[in-house]
Amino acid sequence: MAKFAVIETGGKQYRVSEGDIITIEKLKGNYSEGDKIAFETILLSDDGKETKVGTPHLTGKVEATLLEQGKGKKVVVIRYKAKSRHFKKKGHRQEYMKVKIEKIAV
Repeated sequence: MAKFAVIETGGKQYRVSEGDIITIEKLKGNYSEGDKIAFETILLSDDGKETKVGTPHLTGKVEATLLEQGKGKKVVVIRYKAKSRHFKKKGHRQEYMKVKIEKIAV
């Protein structure tokens, strides 16, 4: 069984192993492709022999490399009320970052 960790970023939790490529919510700050990113909110870690559960977090970090930034597909939201000529249409594209997990140090 491979070593893995559960990290929290952007209000979501991700189960990651070394070499994984994940898509996360865009982080604050200026990042360009190839930059190193460190996730320090580690909730759980498992190396195949021992499982560590944080209360609430573990000390250590998960290092990743930024591969790509972009916007997701458009989500269209429509509000409509019959017989009253009320119609509102809105679109939203969520920004994301695609990162590759390089090292889990817990």
